[in-house]
Amino acid sequence: MAILKIARMGHPVLLGRAAPVPDPTAPDMRRLVRDMAETLLDAGGIGLAAPQVHESLRLFLWRDGETLRALFNPELAPLGPEQALGWEGCLSIPGLRGQVPRFTRMAWRGLDQNGERVEGVAEGLAARVLQHENDHLDGIFYLMRMEDLSMLGFAEELARAQEQP
Repeated sequence: MAILKIARMGHPVLLGRAAPVPDPTAPDMRRLVRDMAETLLDAGGIGLAAPQVHESLRLFLWRDGETLRALFNPELAPLGPEQALGWEGCLSIPGLRGQVPRFTRMAWRGLDQNGERVEGVAEGLAARVLQHENDHLDGIFYLMRMEDLSMLGFAEELARAQEQP
């Protein structure tokens, strides 16, 4: 396993639509999932998309409770119109956080690392993470979803401001 270099905002791999993965069970895909898992854990994140590690493929990993899951060729659909604002950060935009509107419930489906069709429903933070990572597969950063850029700041400054009475 290896810790992969994370592409930062401005790198072209993060700006385009990622390609579908024809065979999630291929040896190079198994290796990529292992390396992405190690990278995600090392970085302390809760989600990581393949374009963030310089692979323009429709694949992302996310923490589902204590389980780390991989989803190839994901499809997401909102379950209702409800949206909520929430703070997001991104491993490709280190140090910044912003408030982003996201659907609160999402249906998801795709293929797991064994090539099996999987599906589920995500709510709250899990729904937010799935939408964030799926956006990376289409060249979208959370900044592009923000409605109020006054709610963008450096994580350290935002933490300091919350400590103030």
